[in-house]
Amino acid sequence: MSKPPVVFLMGPTGAGKTAVALALGQRLPIDVISVDAAQIYRGLDVGTAKPSLAERRAVPHALVDIRDVAETYSAAVFCADASRLITASFRRGRVPVLVGGSSFYFRALERGLPELPTANPELRAQLAAEWAERGLAALYAELARCDPLRAQAIAPTDPQRILRALEIVRMAGSVPVLGSAVPAMGEVAILKFAVMTDERRTLHGRIAARFRRMLARGIIEEAMWLHGQDLPPIAPALRLVGYRQLGEYLRGKIQYNELVEQGTAATRQLAKRQLTWLRADPGVRWLDGGSLTADHCAARIREVIERRLDYPSVGK
Repeated sequence: MSKPPVVFLMGPTGAGKTAVALALGQRLPIDVISVDAAQIYRGLDVGTAKPSLAERRAVPHALVDIRDVAETYSAAVFCADASRLITASFRRGRVPVLVGGSSFYFRALERGLPELPTANPELRAQLAAEWAERGLAALYAELARCDPLRAQAIAPTDPQRILRALEIVRMAGSVPVLGSAVPAMGEVAILKFAVMTDERRTLHGRIAARFRRMLARGIIEEAMWLHGQDLPPIAPALRLVGYRQLGEYLRGKIQYNELVEQGTAATRQLAKRQLTWLRADPGVRWLDGGSLTADHCAARIREVIERRLDYPSVGK
């Protein structure tokens, strides 16, 4: 018997992953598992581009709205959650489809996380002092020298993840490598797809249009609520792309036109980091989200899935 298939549906932000997942859910008995470190937060709907409630009723998405904005989430917890959901999906005779743009989560689930040292309060306090003295950019540059792959997956403006990554490097004396532990999923066949447009300018245009739609749909009001929650400055929810720039706008540090420009630029930078990870993976099957509709992308994924399954048809 062949290994059961698990689908990774990846791609940069704004490429159209959600539309493809919804189209696939109309054709196959799938369970969608979100791989998105932003969509975990309750109350942040517009700025994280969550599927609508109607879309989630049609095709349920696990691991969406599972944390309050004051809480944290880690790759290790994600791996445990996703592994449990994948096993449950197999038991129901369905195909688990993991959808999102959090590259490090995908990589951790596939390769396994190394044993990491526990938090060291003294070293963390030292790093916090260095942040105040040297600035976050200097610490990020240090991380990029020590662990360039991990740095690519972390935004230069994300202090929590930068400090934790540096803490691990300094405590371990070397950079822990993904793959040194047993992957959480067990023996499965991972089918990796990435949605992307052939023209980068097309993606940039989509990103700009999407950020403007978010502004029209109420992301500013959403950010006002978030920044009124009395969270510590290092809280991950405050550092999410878009919400960080909105915080600057709400504090009067930038004007509206600067908000539009900086929010769009930050989203483009996120997409660039996501693409860097994807292009380094030779196992990814690319789907042109510019020339192909979501239906055509879903049809191609279905063809690959059905070739892997041990029973004749999984069609609804």
